[in-house]
Amino acid sequence: MIEAAFAALGTLFTPSTLSFVLLGVGVGLMVGILPGLGGTVGMSLALPFIFGMDPDQAIALLIGIAAVVHTADTFPSVLLGVPGSSGSQATIMDGYPLARQGQASRALAAAFFASMAGGVIGAVCIFLVLPVARPMVLAFGSPELLMLAVLGLSMVGILSGDRPARGMVMAASGLLLGAVGAAPATPFYRFTAGNLYLYDGIPLAVLALGLFALPEILDLLAKGERIATEGTQPARGSVLQGLKDVLASKWLVVRSAVLGVGVGFIPGLGGSVVDWISYGVAARTSRDSEGFGSGDIRGVIAPESSNNAKEGGALIPTLLFGIPGSGATAVLLGGFVVLGLQPGPRMLTDNLDVTLLIIWTLALANVFGTLACLSVSGLVARLARVPAARLAPFLLVIMLVGAYQSTRSWGDLIAFLVIGTLAWFLRRADYPLPPLLIGFVLSTSVERNLFLSVERYGWSWLGHPGVLVITAMTVALTWGSMRVSKRAEQR
Repeated sequence: MIEAAFAALGTLFTPSTLSFVLLGVGVGLMVGILPGLGGTVGMSLALPFIFGMDPDQAIALLIGIAAVVHTADTFPSVLLGVPGSSGSQATIMDGYPLARQGQASRALAAAFFASMAGGVIGAVCIFLVLPVARPMVLAFGSPELLMLAVLGLSMVGILSGDRPARGMVMAASGLLLGAVGAAPATPFYRFTAGNLYLYDGIPLAVLALGLFALPEILDLLAKGERIATEGTQPARGSVLQGLKDVLASKWLVVRSAVLGVGVGFIPGLGGSVVDWISYGVAARTSRDSEGFGSGDIRGVIAPESSNNAKEGGALIPTLLFGIPGSGATAVLLGGFVVLGLQPGPRMLTDNLDVTLLIIWTLALANVFGTLACLSVSGLVARLARVPAARLAPFLLVIMLVGAYQSTRSWGDLIAFLVIGTLAWFLRRADYPLPPLLIGFVLSTSVERNLFLSVERYGWSWLGHPGVLVITAMTVALTWGSMRVSKRAEQR
């Protein structure tokens, strides 16, 4: 296998294949910078162009796009408080406060280096895990997936600050919003009021933009402020400081990346929750964690390293079983069909060269993407000092386009404005918004897997070994966070 790995590396560094990697990186960066888009959109745009292409070049293009979207989506998350994609939601918690403190360059640099490290670690994990991944993937049934979703919901406590009751209310509201539309396990529609737009539920991009983007813009306009309210020099919190932060938190990077790979290879859990889980774990296991949520650089490093590593984990079930581990890998499966490749055990035998090329491309694209983002980060960080009155019209247009692309319906725009207005009032009333997003993201997974578990196992699934292990992890994390909170109160 070592010889095959070096042969695949040689294929990657041929001029034609390498040029398509760079093209994919460029497309992925542009897609990632625009709020509301993501790797699924970028790869979908490229899919029609791979007909008739050489399989190596087509794979290099698609993986190049998917690998760097979660690097570039840091720009809107840090500078605007708007999730660039579903995998960059948790980055807002500390990235945007750092930008408000005039440390945008530092936050961006730390995020990019952590993303690069996470992507490379994810690629290494695929190489090591692929031969033994089959029984690991098959071990996860609906009960284990349900408890992993519950683990994600346990992050609500750390995101609610000193208002846990309000956090629980918002999480429950998110679960209710996630129930709008078609039921995942039974053939009927809920809470649609006969509106065809709601039959497919509220799109995640519309909800995320409405929750975080519009209220922030309204607040900046109302106060006549800039994003960066502290400091005067754009270089404050430099790129070098961001690199030092990542090196100082190297074990956090490794731990979060491995966690991202683990969550990524579980089909159905996906990238919409991995950043929240890694953020919550980092906040609950770090010393002096009271700064999380108000500008702690570790709150940027943990989710950024995990969401890039997640793409590596999601490739495992995609390659071995043809089961997409994320939206981007679902499009990748379509690319396999176009290229005449059949996912399955043959990807480790007859098509081993293609599999190894994917791994190498994933690692190299993360390096290229990080270098490209660092080269423009200083310039882009200056946006934090543009007066809101000048920046808002441009941002509102981007947000409206990002919302509209979800289903290309007028309902997207109406939902964006309604959700954004309600979120603005909730912020004014001091209700935390991230728990609502967590509840929404996990609602379908909780409902579907609870239904399947009860239908298949009755209530005996509560005694499954995997369920007990994940339950113990949830209890341990919750108990640990409570102890940390008590110690912080005693100081």
